[in-house]
Amino acid sequence: MTAEESQPKAKKSLIINAFVMMCSGHQAPGLWKHPDDQSHRFNEIDHWVDLAKLLEDAKFHGIFIADVLGGYDVYKKSLDPAVATGTQWPVNEPLAVVPVMAAATKSIGFGVTVSTTYEQPYHLARRLATVDHLTKGRLGWNRPLISANIQSLLKVVTSYLDSAARNLGRKEQLAHDDRYAQAEEYMTVIYKLLQSSWRDDAVQLDRSSKIYTSPQLVREINHTGKFFNVPGPSITQPSPQRTPLILQAGTSKSGKQFAAQHAEAIFVSAHSPSVVKSNIAEVRQLAREKFGRDGAANIKVLALVTVILGKTEDVARAKWEEYKSYASTEGALALFGGWTGVDLDKYGDEEELREVESNAVRSTVQAYARFSPKNFPKWTKHTVAEHISIGGNGPILIGTPEQVADGLEAWVEEADVDGFNFAYSVFPQSFKDIIDLLLPELRKRGLFWDDYAAPGGTYRENFYGKPGQKYPLDEHVAAKYRWKAGVPAEEAPIPE
Repeated sequence: MTAEESQPKAKKSLIINAFVMMCSGHQAPGLWKHPDDQSHRFNEIDHWVDLAKLLEDAKFHGIFIADVLGGYDVYKKSLDPAVATGTQWPVNEPLAVVPVMAAATKSIGFGVTVSTTYEQPYHLARRLATVDHLTKGRLGWNRPLISANIQSLLKVVTSYLDSAARNLGRKEQLAHDDRYAQAEEYMTVIYKLLQSSWRDDAVQLDRSSKIYTSPQLVREINHTGKFFNVPGPSITQPSPQRTPLILQAGTSKSGKQFAAQHAEAIFVSAHSPSVVKSNIAEVRQLAREKFGRDGAANIKVLALVTVILGKTEDVARAKWEEYKSYASTEGALALFGGWTGVDLDKYGDEEELREVESNAVRSTVQAYARFSPKNFPKWTKHTVAEHISIGGNGPILIGTPEQVADGLEAWVEEADVDGFNFAYSVFPQSFKDIIDLLLPELRKRGLFWDDYAAPGGTYRENFYGKPGQKYPLDEHVAAKYRWKAGVPAEEAPIPE
């Protein structure tokens, strides 16, 4: 063993996000019925402003707002269970609320899911740049490729996204390979518009010469491809980050290459670190070997987790039992159907799902049973519903701050994650418990910062802990598109 290898591994300063959605319940269907839950107020501006201020005071890195464009209509072959139980239905568009939260805060970042499948890149580039301006550079963009909700079943094309396709003019989603090819070309167009169309210093605001923007420093991109033809130029001037922090949910086979090239952060969801460990390592290795990126340092991986905290373990477990009494079985089965494409309604109430003919159902439920915090003697569809009704497809850590911190450290040690997306059971009390009970313990262990690395800075600066790092890192594919200040156009050709 070398002297370097014998040195103790430095502790990571964890990236901490709140994981929410513009709906009630999110990962805890039915908990909107709890008397302390306020998630049903998602239509109110104050609801989001209060959350942003609460989390910024606690120094959370960001708020990640998930989204879907369709309803969960696989279970019982109907949307009714999701509608009746308020399971991610109704759900609002998330980008609209970000500037309001930004106006009430200074440093916290905002990651937002915006699909590339149903919107032209020219239009989305304008929307992203606009919000990046209004937030002073605190925007992150998550591009959902297949499913933002489930990690271990990404090979299954989820039918609830087909419901989105039907409502947006298509009978079904694009074929799998076409979806990734389109996504790759989409990113090329976005980079051309946001990084190459305007030079950094194109806006002059020169009153003496009466020049607002120099025409010589704005150019067309003239993109012609299989899926998109975009002449340009971009209609918006360069924003503080030029390209928002790029986030990605999941690591399917095709998604790994996409993440290795583009992602600055990857969100994973699985009930155990052993499930995602190899995928995380593979993405980082691919980033290093194929794209010349330092994947270990510059691709941050955040795991979904739900924590239920108490000053004693008994208090925490009593809280968990109380929360479960409000959970919706029908809502949970609707989520499962959407995530997996499997309708559990066809199985009997007492049927052991680990013994059914369907390999997809059997293997999924076996994995749930292996990592469940509760030892169920039998796994029926109702057991599955109980298992995912709080926390969805991520783990639940229940106990004292010390016990939960131990669980988080185990994830870091085994899977090499860099932080966590904390889902809530009861809104906003779950986040208040994290702030009051868990964060002090993490700080005591040297696992969480005391303040933002760049107070008042961009999302990317605080995400990487590097003041001044407003733009994508030089090793990132987006960097080669950037038209830098002072560089003549002929010396900064637009990459193809």
